[in-house]
Amino acid sequence: MSKLPDFEALAIFAKVVELRSFAAAATELSLSKATVSKAVSRLEERLGARLFNRTSRRLALTDAGQKLSERAARLLADGEAAENEALAQSTTPRGLVRLAVPMTFGVKTVAPLLPEFLETYPEVSIDLHLSDATVDLIGEGFDAGLRIARLPDSSLIARRLCGMPRYTVAAPSYLKRYGRPTHPMHLAEHKCFGYAYLSTQGVWHYTNASGEQASVRPAGQLRVNNGEAVMPALLAGLGIADLPDFIVGDAIARGEVEVILKGWKQPEGAVHLVTPPGGPRPARVEVLADFLARHFAKGKKRNS
Repeated sequence: MSKLPDFEALAIFAKVVELRSFAAAATELSLSKATVSKAVSRLEERLGARLFNRTSRRLALTDAGQKLSERAARLLADGEAAENEALAQSTTPRGLVRLAVPMTFGVKTVAPLLPEFLETYPEVSIDLHLSDATVDLIGEGFDAGLRIARLPDSSLIARRLCGMPRYTVAAPSYLKRYGRPTHPMHLAEHKCFGYAYLSTQGVWHYTNASGEQASVRPAGQLRVNNGEAVMPALLAGLGIADLPDFIVGDAIARGEVEVILKGWKQPEGAVHLVTPPGGPRPARVEVLADFLARHFAKGKKRNS
């Protein structure tokens, strides 16, 4: 006997018992009568016992068939219930979404939106995991994650939610003391703050309007694994930072820091929602993606 029961044959047997007819079971299951008959015969051979006494007019369970029929019926009902529940979760927004989000972006941008989302979708729950480290969605059992970067090639399914520009910035006090760099290569002569989770470790890339490219590996006294941790030292005039808009945008607007190297652009980043491969996203994940995309777009319009 193989390790797994013949669930298909048991389900077909249960349906024959329920309808008291091979032909009726075949019709309801969209199978041929021969397939139904073979499944029952396969089960009888496997168990070494006849399950039905069959005549041209009558179909009756044997003692062995009677004993098996109740368990087979429960297996069929449980299987149908499990499939219906999974189908309902894939089409109706309900259930738990385990979401991995970068720390500062999650606290400043995502968390303030969650009350509205949870009120709009009362049958959806959120397990919010905050970390700047790139989590293994599949290995750690996450339904989705937000990534703020140019995405590398991977098997993950990605949806772009909005753009996310980066700025090279310094406090006016730093620029007054050390001067203003006008070319990316000048950064090598300046105090710069490092970030542990850059997609290209420790390298800042730039392109100008004429297509000239420059890459520099700046150095300084401070390296962090969370971008917002740079802000006190940045505002104190101790160095130059390369930061995304959601961290430094307000400080730029208030004049606390200035954008430098304005003739140079860095590769355009974006906020992506990524999910494991393997079929369409469940409705609970899809409505969360739509909700975030809608709100991020509104925020971008207000800031433009």
